[in-house]
Amino acid sequence: MAITKYFNEFLSNIRLSKNQRDDLITGHSTLRDRLKNDADLSKIIVSTFLQGSYRRATAIKPKNGKRADVDIIVVTNLDRHSLTPQEAIDKFISFVEKHYKGKYRIQGRSIGIELSYVDLDIVVTSAPSEVEQAFLKSESVTTALALEDLGNDWRLVKSWAEPGHRQNWTSFMAESIRAAAEWKTASLYIPDQDANCWVETNPLEQIRWTRDKNKATYSHFVNVVKALKWWRLCRLIDLKHPKGYPIEHMIGDCCPDNITSVAEGVVKTLEAIVANYAWYRRLEVTPTLADRGVPSHNVWKRVSSKDFIAFYDFIVEAAKTARRAYDAELDCEKLREWRLLFGTEFPVMTEDEARNERLARKSQQLQAGTATLTSGITIIRNTSGVSVPRERDHYDDSSLLQ
Repeated sequence: MAITKYFNEFLSNIRLSKNQRDDLITGHSTLRDRLKNDADLSKIIVSTFLQGSYRRATAIKPKNGKRADVDIIVVTNLDRHSLTPQEAIDKFISFVEKHYKGKYRIQGRSIGIELSYVDLDIVVTSAPSEVEQAFLKSESVTTALALEDLGNDWRLVKSWAEPGHRQNWTSFMAESIRAAAEWKTASLYIPDQDANCWVETNPLEQIRWTRDKNKATYSHFVNVVKALKWWRLCRLIDLKHPKGYPIEHMIGDCCPDNITSVAEGVVKTLEAIVANYAWYRRLEVTPTLADRGVPSHNVWKRVSSKDFIAFYDFIVEAAKTARRAYDAELDCEKLREWRLLFGTEFPVMTEDEARNERLARKSQQLQAGTATLTSGITIIRNTSGVSVPRERDHYDDSSLLQ
């Protein structure tokens, strides 16, 4: 379908640029290397790995001068039963003072680092079991490649390796790894300084869930997420919450499997949100969405009922626009509606392309006897073919048919 070409261009426009991806790679690679080689921290660090939208392949480019960001999980051998969250974070202060002086801040559950080209978050965790520690050092965990880069090939199997590291694999090895049962991840615990307690988290399960959902949607899911994140970024400027992962989680709950295009995924996801949360809107209460890895956690905990109502009402209107776009007959009509939804990063046809499309439909309808020329229409015939006057706006062709 021709509209796929325009969606591909739109997705290309809202993805992280090559320079932004390179900056992220430079930022997190440098940080992970420094952690690994630090004389003091190397004694307590078990492993590091990436989490968040970059790893899940659902990141979009930032706007308004903001920088791309990436979260780095730092698995340690620290005992959460004998150390307070503050004491755990304090072990990293000399490190950030040495390498990122004046560029870091202590946050509730992480250490934020603001560089000129990227934002980094260090998320410290307490010691997992010895079995877990061994697995957390495997390449399936430590890989810096995003799901999109792996073509849904990533698996939580200890012997899994990145595509570029499989030179010595035999077909038997590849098949055995694909058939192997995946590791059942245990939760990690991160220090919450505000609450003065260690909080359960399981980012690897979020990544695994996203991979499975992406497979079930023929690899369209992560692009549906990117598209709707962009809609939220552009259209809900004054709304504080929800944003980021909470929206991604709701999209995951509502996006149907077996979709055949991003366009279909967008319209059906929006309509499912409207249908699934209508009851909460009527009661004016925020829904509870259980975390993929830690079901006892509500990922919408920070969303007030006021913000939920505003968000839901925006979704209702967005769903109407998306349905008009999806059902429109002509591509130029579809593009007009998709652009209303997603803004100027969504491409439109050239004037000549739109005219040619409308003229082709008019010709077909004239031949079929389902339309007639009106007195207000001029058809120009010359050696180059047939056309309509250039001054007609292809966004409004109501006068072309009667």
